[in-house]
Amino acid sequence: MKRKSLLREEFYKQGYLSDTPVYDLHGHMGPVAGIHLPFCEPEAMVQRMKTSGVRKLVFSHHAALMAPDIGNRASQESVERYPDFLRAYLAFNPHYPGVFHRETDGWETGKKFFVGLKLLSDYHRVCLSDERYRLAWEFADSLRLPVLLHTWGGSGYDGPEQVRLVAGRYQQCQILLGHSCHGDWQEAMALVKDFPHVYLELCAVLDERGILEEMVRRVGSERIIFGTDFPWFSYPYYIGAVLDADIEDQDRVRILSGNALRLIPSLKD
Repeated sequence: MKRKSLLREEFYKQGYLSDTPVYDLHGHMGPVAGIHLPFCEPEAMVQRMKTSGVRKLVFSHHAALMAPDIGNRASQESVERYPDFLRAYLAFNPHYPGVFHRETDGWETGKKFFVGLKLLSDYHRVCLSDERYRLAWEFADSLRLPVLLHTWGGSGYDGPEQVRLVAGRYQQCQILLGHSCHGDWQEAMALVKDFPHVYLELCAVLDERGILEEMVRRVGSERIIFGTDFPWFSYPYYIGAVLDADIEDQDRVRILSGNALRLIPSLKD
């Protein structure tokens, strides 16, 4: 029998949590060719956030993933417009190192908008441990920044074996396993247990029943980060999935709010 949850009852009744602001550490923004994303522009996204009680979203613009000079600029402009709701990841594409040099030269200004880095190894077709990513890893490590990875089970570019290599080399940054090596859950949890600076992240994870409960049981709710890929997925679905899991309310509060603030205290601003 599923345990009682006051948070779940409150969310189902009013659509948001009054005393637990949600922090989403895995989002995107902007249109994508070939798919209809009805709420992908900053105005509509912020409105959806308000409705569901999401205090801050940390995102990378879709354009930044392949054209970082264009997309990172768009990310910064959106944060400038909605500083109370948005922060961004500085996207790094290993095929354009010169862009990264220019952007990080102005980090004292940029850190008002960017809280860490986003790496998309599977899409760039470059392994996380490849020399071409060293520039980004060393930068993040030197400043102890969070690095959100796209990770996927079975991938030779950003699967568990690649994560294990970079986690061993770079131990000052905080590594967020976007999608938690999707499908390869046991290896993802093993990484978190072996490396104190590695965290599970829930985007696309909640399509499998029972896995969140197993993660909480095996690694603890302190090592799990809430993320959604918004605007690809909706907040009522994702927040509801965490609230409906058979875990304690204190675990839900850590996952939805506390862990993000501990990793990135500036989100309180």
